Amino acid sequence: MGETNQPPPPPVVAPPPMMPMQPMMAQAVGAGAIHPPHEQFHHLAYCVHSNPSWVQVAALAFLHYLVMLGSTVMLASIIVPAMGGNAGDKARVIQSFLFMSGINTLLQTLVGTRLPTIMNASFAFVVPVLSIAREMDPNNFGNNHQRFVHTMRTTQGALIVASILNMILGFSTIWGAYAKKFSPVIMTPVVCVVGLGLFEIGFPQVGKCVEIGLPMLILAVIVQQYVPHYFSHIHERITFLFERYSLLLCIGIVWAFAAILTAAGAYNRVSPKTQLHCRTDRSFLMSSAPWIKIPYPFQWGTPIFTAGHSFGMMGAVLVGAFESTGAHFATARLAGATPPPGHVLSRSVGLQGIGMFLEGIFGAPAGSSVSVENIGLLGLTKVGSRRVIQISTGFMIFFSVFGKFGAFFASIPLPIFAAIYCILFGIVAAVGVSFMQFANKNSMRNIYIIGLSLFLGISVPQYFNEYTSSAGRGPARTNAGWFNDIINTVFASGPTVALIVASVLDNTLEARGFDSDRGLSWFMPFLRRHKGYSDPRNDEFYSFPIRVHDFVPSRFL
Repeated sequence: MGETNQPPPPPVVAPPPMMPMQPMMAQAVGAGAIHPPHEQFHHLAYCVHSNPSWVQVAALAFLHYLVMLGSTVMLASIIVPAMGGNAGDKARVIQSFLFMSGINTLLQTLVGTRLPTIMNASFAFVVPVLSIAREMDPNNFGNNHQRFVHTMRTTQGALIVASILNMILGFSTIWGAYAKKFSPVIMTPVVCVVGLGLFEIGFPQVGKCVEIGLPMLILAVIVQQYVPHYFSHIHERITFLFERYSLLLCIGIVWAFAAILTAAGAYNRVSPKTQLHCRTDRSFLMSSAPWIKIPYPFQWGTPIFTAGHSFGMMGAVLVGAFESTGAHFATARLAGATPPPGHVLSRSVGLQGIGMFLEGIFGAPAGSSVSVENIGLLGLTKVGSRRVIQISTGFMIFFSVFGKFGAFFASIPLPIFAAIYCILFGIVAAVGVSFMQFANKNSMRNIYIIGLSLFLGISVPQYFNEYTSSAGRGPARTNAGWFNDIINTVFASGPTVALIVASVLDNTLEARGFDSDRGLSWFMPFLRRHKGYSDPRNDEFYSFPIRVHDFVPSRFL
């Protein structure tokens, strides 16, 4: 057979080489660079030391007063009845809280952190105060008012002694040395839990009168977020007014709606608990509050000092320092300031101790810490001006002295305030997430620390609170009551648990060689004062308004 002509086989083509990873990574980095990390928010209208007009300052200051008033009334509603107090006692306690909030806020904004933070009565003091109240046997007193006064005097004495702890931690600069160990990995879960840890006074309170609370929540979102967008083509002034003052409008509308329901008899045949939360005339503050009453030292009588109660109160005092520290970082972000340096946090905690000392003298049954809801209001209004907060103290002091006027606003149903807190606490929690931009978000080490700290910061306090609700007291039940109060108070605080867990893990778990992953390269210039580290902008935000270098040691400045 003859050989046939066959076509040549096709040439063997080598497979294309695999694309190198470097160009793909570069492309991903380029895409991510659309939103690079920023130290300050770009949409702030006014930062710490910039001021709007006086008309805007007055309106915003009054709004800050209203926002903090809700949590003040909630706290008084918890502790005063347990202490044996009536509606008149509750009104006087609210007046004392407001008066001391004004004084302590002035202290912090003038010579403390200098940040626009409002100091308000803290829920961290519920555990030790209720512990003191439980020990007061009603059979030992002629009536409930005598029991209330005796409990108040005991609480005052414990608070006066316990406040010394914060003075020592602050003015010895121990707290500042601890703060220098902070990093964005630590601040992310802590600030998140500062907002999320208060969820119990959010929608659970809204649900106690859903026909008032839910409309307030929906209306606040629509009026503040959607209305300015859809009506911006009419006039830019409309956008400005709705973005800045929508909460005032919404509170007025829903409060009037609640008053109409009350007058129309909608709550005449409901349970007493529903009436208490829904009606506008069930707080009895208007009828029981005095027209004029200036809080004065030892208004309940001479304080009673007991060692056990004083040690138990120290747990709440310490929690107040932990919670305020995380809140200061959130405030700095929303007010356009640099993170507070260690020495600023030290003097803030020391002044917080002085404020608690004064609260014990003036008869406020709980110490103060930074008001979280007012931090969220800074972000909502985009105004972080220090002047607004300082003017708001005028409203606090005025309405604490003229009781009838203050009681008028304090009679706003609490579900209205709770609906606002759903928004404001959420803003603070989201600010915590923003700290992660300065650390390596793809590091499993960081993810582990943030995840565990965030979860335990929510889960551990939930366990303590559920146990207390069912058993009437916390899980710690040793023979030493003061030790029980400390443990039950510390571990019922989300920010405290998150800060402890995150600090331990971040400073021990492969800490060396991971400075860039931890974000320390960004935090160091702000938290530390060593030569070559300190950021000059710190003085712009945190220096004193007058020259005090000749009187105060430099380590506190």
